Amino acid sequence: MAKQNRKLTTAEKAAKKRKREQYMRVFLNGKQKWVRRPQLIDGIPEEEFVLRNADPIWLQENGMWEYIDGGT
Repeated sequence: MAKQNRKLTTAEKAAKKRKREQYMRVFLNGKQKWVRRPQLIDGIPEEEFVLRNADPIWLQENGMWEYIDGGT
């Protein structure tokens, strides 16, 4: 007869939920790995948010020359 699984405590459930919110599973070299989720600002990735809202002067000051498109 198989061993019954025990129920998780409230603290264990909270820790499990917190881990799922901070990390996601991806496949690397045929194995599942936990990696941190990318930071989101207003529901879009951090880098895309910066590119949408930054002016050329800010990009210059922070060394992001490849994103300066000259027309703006």
